[in-house]
Amino acid sequence: MHTSRSHTPIILLAVAAFVLMGAASAQEQKRKPPAGPPPGTPVKAAPVKVGAVNNEVSAVGTLLGNESVMIRPEVAGRIAAINFNEGQVVARGALLVTLDSAEVKAQLAGSTADERLNKQRAERAEQLYKKNFISQQALDDAREAYKKATARRQEDEARAAKTEIHAPFNGIVGLRLVSAGAYLKAGEDIVRLDNIDTVKLDFRVPETYLGQMGKSQAIALRVDAYPAQQFTGQVYAIEPSVDEKTRTAMLRARVPNPGGKLKPGMFARVTLHLGTRANAILIPEQAVVPRGDKNFVFRVIAGKVQMVAVELGTRTPGEVEVIRGLGKDDVVVTDGQIKLQDGIPVMILPDKPLALKPQAKGGY
Repeated sequence: MHTSRSHTPIILLAVAAFVLMGAASAQEQKRKPPAGPPPGTPVKAAPVKVGAVNNEVSAVGTLLGNESVMIRPEVAGRIAAINFNEGQVVARGALLVTLDSAEVKAQLAGSTADERLNKQRAERAEQLYKKNFISQQALDDAREAYKKATARRQEDEARAAKTEIHAPFNGIVGLRLVSAGAYLKAGEDIVRLDNIDTVKLDFRVPETYLGQMGKSQAIALRVDAYPAQQFTGQVYAIEPSVDEKTRTAMLRARVPNPGGKLKPGMFARVTLHLGTRANAILIPEQAVVPRGDKNFVFRVIAGKVQMVAVELGTRTPGEVEVIRGLGKDDVVVTDGQIKLQDGIPVMILPDKPLALKPQAKGGY
């Protein structure tokens, strides 16, 4: 009995301590804030912009001379004289090359004499017929002989004229491929003649743009030889058919070339301005998520993302136009899309990190 009484105070103290610990734990639980929903996926986002967009089409093309021809002889012969210098500017009709014409001129002299003789016979036959000394058949034969002689003389004259080769238009002659004394076959190359006061430009555009362009469409172009200079011109012809393989149409433009910088055969980068849209919706190009043959963006609505299919238009440096799918008040995710799924909550991070306040001197 003595032993039981001695342990009773100890037991009471233990029970009291247990009760006090439970009360303290309950009080601590009351102080903790209630558990809320888990934070959303951190992302960066930006509101869409509304601005003007130039509707432009880019293409590549090839420059051509306004007029260009390879000078070739129509008849065979030996070159008697070359009457131009390489790189020389020549006028239309200028004599470029002379072929040896001795044989042709001799034939012309003979046919001219035959024509003169047959003309006299035809005139004499006319007089004799009027006096009934010859028949109608004899008169007709004399007339036909005169006509044939005239045709032979004209043929020889044409052949003689072809021994002199003239410039068909104003232009610049290139590098000659023959020398004086060389024997040329008919159709053999002599020299190229180009008119480049104005040059032509051939280029192709997708068929979807044909409804927005036409003749007199303004163009701008650049060439690698003068990368800092822009040249301008106008479309003057459109191929009436579309290439069924590439679904593109050929356009041809004229480009003034007063300084002669543009040369036939040059590669050109072409830009066509098709108009300006004043209230276009623009988003950062990194906001676009391509999947298959479609494009999507994640739009932020009430703290959650919605995956939206969009139709894109003109691209500018750093931005892309959205033709269909977004409104002017929307906000789109620009970074962190790889972790997103349609409908999950997100937490938008600031574009710039918050600046830390400097510590007071002597603080910790």
